[in-house]
Amino acid sequence: MRKRIAMVTIATALVVSCTGNRAEKSDDQDASPEASQVVTSEEDDLYLLAGTYTSGEGSKGIYLYRFNTKTGKSDSVSMAEAENPSYLTLSPDEKFVYAVGENLERSSAVYAFSFDKQAGILTLINTELTNSGGPCYITIDRRGKNVHTANYGGGSITSFQVNEDGSLTPATAVLLFKGSGPDSLRQAAPHLHSVVYAPDGRYLFASDLGTDKLYRYRINDTPFEGQPALQESSLKVFSTPAGTGPRHFDFHPDGGKYLYLLGELSGKVIVYDYQSGDPVQKQVIAADTSGARGSADIHVSPDGRFLYASNRFKADGIAIFSIDPQDGTLTKVGYQLTGRHPRNFVITPDGRFLLVASRDDNKIQVFSVDNETGLLTDTGQDIPVSKPVCLKFAGMN
Repeated sequence: MRKRIAMVTIATALVVSCTGNRAEKSDDQDASPEASQVVTSEEDDLYLLAGTYTSGEGSKGIYLYRFNTKTGKSDSVSMAEAENPSYLTLSPDEKFVYAVGENLERSSAVYAFSFDKQAGILTLINTELTNSGGPCYITIDRRGKNVHTANYGGGSITSFQVNEDGSLTPATAVLLFKGSGPDSLRQAAPHLHSVVYAPDGRYLFASDLGTDKLYRYRINDTPFEGQPALQESSLKVFSTPAGTGPRHFDFHPDGGKYLYLLGELSGKVIVYDYQSGDPVQKQVIAADTSGARGSADIHVSPDGRFLYASNRFKADGIAIFSIDPQDGTLTKVGYQLTGRHPRNFVITPDGRFLLVASRDDNKIQVFSVDNETGLLTDTGQDIPVSKPVCLKFAGMN
């Protein structure tokens, strides 16, 4: 049976701010007999970071856990205070963590934290305003030099540069978009929802829920200090079917040869062939068959064999697809019900577990993944935390 590490004593010192959000279960509680007999080591552990909404009582920021990739068990480690850190990204060397502060325009911001893995502590370095409301997604380039946010409320992308100490410069650019979509309530204006680098690092893609568009920028690899990293004149626009409401998207791990985009409003996954910055649509398939208009997150399994998409508002859960190894097209193979409002989810690097941030049930659910079928099984090893909305893994060293 795995021992709890000395690092857990840090959580004791933070008990006042973490009370009610710690994984309280003992090593044996709710674990299957098979799991309790698994021999584990510290090499099987990862850090799990959980971004949350902090409005009202409950959560106070970003929560850090130790997660075992063989048993699915977790231990609480520490917490870093921040206002509505609803989406996170880590620098390529995992020495820094960046989080959006999803607030109104005047207070919307990005937080830069140093990440002390030995102590298991995030320490705030600085905060910079996004100068646009409702940042809901954040990404960093593979060199760890440029950070971008997708601003839902402001309908824009904000760019920052990263200093040597991990701190952020003031915003170097705010790119504003125009347009609307057929849904007069939810698509009356642009609503940028995600920004993701292509696997080769040469392009940045952004999804606009409000205008049914996917934007692409070419990257300026060597910007001077204060110069934007995105080549604004290189903007290329790809239209999705009317009423899609593009939200999140993911590239296939095999060189990014396929791109999978999830429509929040249509509840459909759009499959693209992808090469040299140009996605070409080849398939549209339903992830949500209930018409809830609340599809949320999408990820390809690390081995590239399965795709998962979360849905909210009705029949909250995860749609499961197999991926054709020949052409990347999807076949729906199952559906796993989850807690309420599965805003975001993450898959362990070995593909053994899938964790769901069930925002309205105030818990992170831990599902085991069947390696042959891709189907999910609830392990019952929930991690209680108020309003979880973003999950990220990091190595222990």
